[in-house]
Amino acid sequence: MKICLDEDIAPEVAVILRSLGVDATSVHESGRQGLSDREQLELAAVEDRCLVTRNRNDFILLTREFFEKGLPHAGVLILPWTVPPDNFRLVAKRIALYAKRAGGSATEYLFDFA
Repeated sequence: MKICLDEDIAPEVAVILRSLGVDATSVHESGRQGLSDREQLELAAVEDRCLVTRNRNDFILLTREFFEKGLPHAGVLILPWTVPPDNFRLVAKRIALYAKRAGGSATEYLFDFA
C-alpha cells in the first residue's frame, strides 16, 4: 500500500516510513500544503495512495461524499490524536503496521484505528 501523509502529520514520519520499507510521501514533501481536503484526496487517488490524516471530522464527510458519488479513491486512514503527534517513530510504526497488514491496497473505504 502506498501512503500519502496529510499536512497534519509531520513530514519526518514519511522519512521513517520509507526506512521501514513503506512507499510513503507527504503533502509537505510534495509542496501541496494549503490545498483543500478534497484536492488532497483527489491527488492521493491519482497517485493510488491511501491518505493518512488526523482530520477525522472533515474526511469522514468527504469520503462519504466520494463513496456516494462513486468517485475514485485509494482509501483514508484516520490516525487518532491518542497517538502522540511529536513521537514520529511511533506514528510511523503504527502506519507501517497497518500498511503491511492491508497489503497492496486499501480495501475498505475508511480506516480508523486507535
